[in-house]
Amino acid sequence: MKKIRISDVTMKQDAKALSLSFREKIELSKLLDALGADLIELEGIDNSRSDALRIKSIAAAVKDSILSVPVKLEEENILQVWEALKTAKKPRLQVCAAVSSVQMEYLYHKKADGMLAAVVDAVKLCRSLCQDVEFVADDATRADPEFLQAIITAAVEAGASTVTVCDTAGTMLPEEFGQFVAKLQVGGATLGVSCCNTLSLADACAVAALRQGAGELKAAAYPLGSASLANIARILAARKDDLDADCGIRVAQLSRIAEQIAWMCQADRKKSPAIDSGIHPENDIYLTVHDSVEAVSKAAQQLGYDLSDEDKPRVFEAFQAIAAKKERLSIRELDAIVAAAAMQVPSAYQLETYLINSGNAIGSSAHMRLRKGDKVLEGVCLGDGPIDAAFQAIETITGRHYELDDFQIQAV
Repeated sequence: MKKIRISDVTMKQDAKALSLSFREKIELSKLLDALGADLIELEGIDNSRSDALRIKSIAAAVKDSILSVPVKLEEENILQVWEALKTAKKPRLQVCAAVSSVQMEYLYHKKADGMLAAVVDAVKLCRSLCQDVEFVADDATRADPEFLQAIITAAVEAGASTVTVCDTAGTMLPEEFGQFVAKLQVGGATLGVSCCNTLSLADACAVAALRQGAGELKAAAYPLGSASLANIARILAARKDDLDADCGIRVAQLSRIAEQIAWMCQADRKKSPAIDSGIHPENDIYLTVHDSVEAVSKAAQQLGYDLSDEDKPRVFEAFQAIAAKKERLSIRELDAIVAAAAMQVPSAYQLETYLINSGNAIGSSAHMRLRKGDKVLEGVCLGDGPIDAAFQAIETITGRHYELDDFQIQAV
């Protein structure tokens, strides 16, 4: 079965429409990484200082996904982008160029020969810096077929390992786009596609291209005129046997993470209170120790989890262990239980004991004792408050840095 790479382009869409802050872009990248997106595409560098810092920060936050950043057809810009991107675990440089005669002359002020030469030079320089280079042919569906094939061949020979063709106009029907893709020759490179949603056919066109050999699809978790990542992932999950293709998107977590990303990207959320986290109890749902495994599974489904038959008893067992100590559990607490019991690898450490001291006359301190296998490990640390002290003690034991994702105090 063919593995299809999904490249998320959410942050490369209309920046004014999204209005994402620096921190939100980092959080969005983490969510996409957790979702299993093969690639996360970022904006390029226009303002050298702030844009470079953004790329470096995201590179430090993303662990599994490939980070793809576009470069201009200029040596200086390529070197700037690489300097910011090179610390990423899986970096990719993306050479973008218009290939239709109208856009070549209007946007780049180049004729066909000049554009081909500029693309070759840019791809060669990128390949000398990075092993993963992509050539993106903008407005490919309106390009001269002979020139399009020539520039694709030249880019691959220069070192591009992925070639993406874009239906920028978005006016092709799925059958037409599939036939267009079938005629392209990319040598040993991976063929990627990007479809505009002008006629609301981007998802269908992407699937048609997949049938004709495309191995990489550009989509957005929050689509603004592009293919939908959620729709593509669900289509592949439902029809993978017929398409003989699958992707790495974690469908069981898709609804929950997609809702978080949508909330983050919606402009009208700016009107919400400053302390609003965007995650709210769903219809004030609460569970008690008397609820059945079916009730717990149904509540988990409302959170966006699709629990397997193996996961349901594990989640229910973890739920009962906590519910026995509390009068009721909120939907957010169930979210944490499901994530821990069904979606994570087995715990490496078990909490043995802890002692935390805090007061107005002494600094906060924490003495944590954790068990790893047969070994009992201890850590004692001071901190800016009891929670910070506990975190630092755990970090001392494990040798890893952690960030507090959520903190709540509720009246009992």
